[in-house]
Amino acid sequence: MLALSKTGITGMGIISSIGNDLAEFSAALQAGKSGIRKVPSVREPAVSVDIVADIQHFHFLGSLERLQDIPAEKLEQARRLGRRAPLTIQVSLIAALQAWHSARLFSDRPSPDRTGLIVAGQNSTQNYQYDIMPKFRKDPEYLSPRYALEFLETNQVGVLSELFDIKGEGFVVGGASATGNVGIIKGCQLIQLGLADVCLVMGVVADLSPMDIQGFVNIGAMGGKHYANEPEKACRPFDSAHEGFIYGQAGACVIIESAESARRRGVPLMATIMGSSLNLDANSSADPNINGETKAMLSALRQAGLSATDLGYINTHGSSSPLGDKTEAAAIGQVFGEHASRLWLNATKGLTGHCLYAAGLVEAIATVEQLRSGFLHGNKNLETPICTHLQFCGAAAVQHSTDIAMSNAFGFGGINTSIIFRREQDGEKL
Repeated sequence: MLALSKTGITGMGIISSIGNDLAEFSAALQAGKSGIRKVPSVREPAVSVDIVADIQHFHFLGSLERLQDIPAEKLEQARRLGRRAPLTIQVSLIAALQAWHSARLFSDRPSPDRTGLIVAGQNSTQNYQYDIMPKFRKDPEYLSPRYALEFLETNQVGVLSELFDIKGEGFVVGGASATGNVGIIKGCQLIQLGLADVCLVMGVVADLSPMDIQGFVNIGAMGGKHYANEPEKACRPFDSAHEGFIYGQAGACVIIESAESARRRGVPLMATIMGSSLNLDANSSADPNINGETKAMLSALRQAGLSATDLGYINTHGSSSPLGDKTEAAAIGQVFGEHASRLWLNATKGLTGHCLYAAGLVEAIATVEQLRSGFLHGNKNLETPICTHLQFCGAAAVQHSTDIAMSNAFGFGGINTSIIFRREQDGEKL
């Protein structure tokens, strides 16, 4: 078997419904803060569900001003790139600046040719396009010349590569709700293949249009109707009253780096990425598949060189979809057997909603923060679990130290992913 070079996370950044930087996000997880709320309908036609965990109080220029210890020329460059850009670009710029600073890359970085960039997201400009359509119908010639660039997902690649002077490999990946994990996995592979020393992985905000939201409602995937007047109760992963996912927004960024590069730079790893897996069900529908989910978890364990009993915690996909939750619970039981009753489980989506393309990265950050800070966040709204053979965290966060954790993400079209993280003792320098 090919020996894979060790990779880990050296930087993280996030803008979300429960926090606009890493410290706020981690504190919100510990406090059990929910970002899910009811939003007034300001558009016609009104859609069936008006509950969302949206990014609030985000102002691009104000966010730039609040960033600390960023070179002035980089702040000015980011301002120029983002001032008139769509929300998705603005959020990516701020989250990526946070992560780049966290990894100490402003003061010491590998060659631009040894730095990669992966944008995890697709269809992120749906709402932007929806908003300008009425103006376009009225007078097509007044369409902004920037539109030809901005509706393409590769605009994220261009903007971020320009800001950070990234000249290695760069591309966009998509995997429906597993997109964030796909980005992490491909970033690791770039490094393991020797094509990069550092890779920035950006999980893009899902800025859905009303038509997109209604589409998810019509397919039976989105919940919120039963708790229309109690929005914080609407997202209920693994609870018998779950009815579907609740739409969330977040931009999340991680810096993946080889252990050798981190050692040369004297930068501690926040967590090691021990193993990962990505496989398909050969299925074009939205239905999850227990065999594919089981295979993903087993393959990640095998790549990490671990047995089922080595794992202490899983950040589940936990979308609050009845069929999705049932399938994942069954797959966990199948993979971990008797150990499943001693394995702690929670679902970050209960607090953040389902952040779609960015969900895997949001939950990777949540997993690493829990490993680093020695806690497990609560399972909000889990009152009557759908099964009794699994060990779900309670409603409130608890102090708990664990060394190894798994984060699952599964997507429409039969896309299954699992990633295993290991806590580095006191930010160990490798």
